[in-house]
Amino acid sequence: MPAITSRQNAQGAARKRRPLWPAAIAIVVLLAGLGVYYLRNDLRSYAVLTHVIDPQASGPLLRFETRAVATEDVSIPAASGSVRARLYLPTGVARPQGMVVVPGIHYLGIEEPRLIAFARAIAGSGLAVLTPQMDALADYHVDASSIPAIGESARWLQQRLGTGPVTVTGISFAGGLSLFAACDPQYAPHIRALVLIGPYDDLARVSRFLATNEEEFPDGRSIPYVADDYGPSVFVYAHPAQFFPAADLPVAHEALREWLWEHPEKAKPWIARLSAPSRAMMEALIDDRIENVRPQMLAAIAADAPELAALSPHGHIAGLRVPVFILHGAADDVIPPAESLWLERDVPKQDLRAVLISEVFSHVDPQKHASWLAEVRLVRFLASVLRAAD
Repeated sequence: MPAITSRQNAQGAARKRRPLWPAAIAIVVLLAGLGVYYLRNDLRSYAVLTHVIDPQASGPLLRFETRAVATEDVSIPAASGSVRARLYLPTGVARPQGMVVVPGIHYLGIEEPRLIAFARAIAGSGLAVLTPQMDALADYHVDASSIPAIGESARWLQQRLGTGPVTVTGISFAGGLSLFAACDPQYAPHIRALVLIGPYDDLARVSRFLATNEEEFPDGRSIPYVADDYGPSVFVYAHPAQFFPAADLPVAHEALREWLWEHPEKAKPWIARLSAPSRAMMEALIDDRIENVRPQMLAAIAADAPELAALSPHGHIAGLRVPVFILHGAADDVIPPAESLWLERDVPKQDLRAVLISEVFSHVDPQKHASWLAEVRLVRFLASVLRAAD
């Protein structure tokens, strides 16, 4: 009897051990699958970033990870009128996930070559990309009219694709406005995640940076940091009544518009028509003599404080319930990178997924001498965005 009992016990133990092998194999397969999944997104990220820098780049890996892209011009219904937009669709993907890419301040809007390269690169990775025209931002104005246009673009793309909420990527000043759209209860359900590239947290603080060349940090420090000379011109263009008498306003508007639209020869006849004080102000802006403009800029920032605060995420995004990814160029001299550190504090902790201050680019342009480690970090950041978008 003891021998029989021992044999039965051994058989029972063997039966208990046998199920471990299938479980172990399943775990190995699962881990391998996760490894391939994560590596695949890294490769997609690498392909996207390569094509952002060089849309004509080619190679076996890039061909493997890049789909052909078809484009379609569309019109999005909105309360304030239809929004012109362009849809980039990856070929061979029956039901792609969606991303709205909102352009920042630039007169070309959705025709801006860097935006087109970015949208095509993302679409080539398998996402459908919508770029809505933001008329106010194209006219160098940050105002509330862009917020519903962003929200309606997300709603429209979700309905068009039928694959669930979409990711919204806000570039530069569109980043702060995208946060407002994501906080609006009527638009939040259509937004899967937010990606903010070179965003602002406080418009008054960014404006002071442009006037003073001082970057303000959340820990109370202020350090010298030279702002792009284009920034003060944008501020004056958006607040002309603070800088020019009423009689000169129409002419000053045209002169600055031509200057900002990169038509300096067309700006000269308008400048010549200004009164002497206004002409001196305009020439100081164009010649980057910020010290001659600084007192008026600081006075205008103080005078317009309520308007600037109302358009700033700072203090207004406690109700955000959307995952957020923040990317900022370490050499950004239009919106200083400290703004993303401020946003890191203001975005609800449960929604903040990643913050990267990268030396790979400045405001929106790539840098030539970034380290390989910085490039790897940027690839990993974008890979996490692609995973969230999927």
